[in-house]
Amino acid sequence: MSDAVQPTAAQVRAAADALKEAIDRHLAVIERRSSASGGDDEDDDAVFAAFNEMAAAGEAYDELLYDVYDEVTPFEVPETDGVTPYSGPDEPVALSLFIRRDYSVVEPRRLVAQAQRVAELDPEAADGEEPEDDDAAGRGTQTALGVLFGEFDPDEIASRHKEFGLEEGDATLWVVAAEPAEPGEWLAAPFDAVDPERVLCRFDISEAFEEDDLDTVD
Repeated sequence: MSDAVQPTAAQVRAAADALKEAIDRHLAVIERRSSASGGDDEDDDAVFAAFNEMAAAGEAYDELLYDVYDEVTPFEVPETDGVTPYSGPDEPVALSLFIRRDYSVVEPRRLVAQAQRVAELDPEAADGEEPEDDDAAGRGTQTALGVLFGEFDPDEIASRHKEFGLEEGDATLWVVAAEPAEPGEWLAAPFDAVDPERVLCRFDISEAFEEDDLDTVD
């Protein structure tokens, strides 16, 4: 955003007032539907419309607040499109965490070299000589990955990925309500039965979100 179109403090205040009004309207239509006998489709449509208006007002205020004061709001309205409503137990007695992190191997020679250093401490971890060219490094990538992921836990790999010649991609964490399992019960197929209706919460990291944000800037 150029200096010529920089928003003003007055616009931030106006956006804050608009958000307050949108919150009041949202609550009013909910109260009206609640007081009606059973409600109807028209009431549901009014609540949905008020929800969208409040979301838009909140986003506008958040953007202006950041542009003018370099601050953000402490909340966000979650996206609901395509998300399966939770229908699991109210008080889960067990949890399963499903984690996926994607990486690109951008420096295979670095990856293999790091595995070589680990192998120097544990001669049985890997074998082979320092790669002399990219083809040799590529041939050793599979072994190197096994060595490094066998030596370091996934969180350490994530925090040190650049050292290992990796580049982060998308990541997601699903917290799923589960039933207590016996030792070894699901190890043969650990990811086969992720029930979307039992997802308590999820956290996604992706550059795609940043690109979407950029697309909305005038």
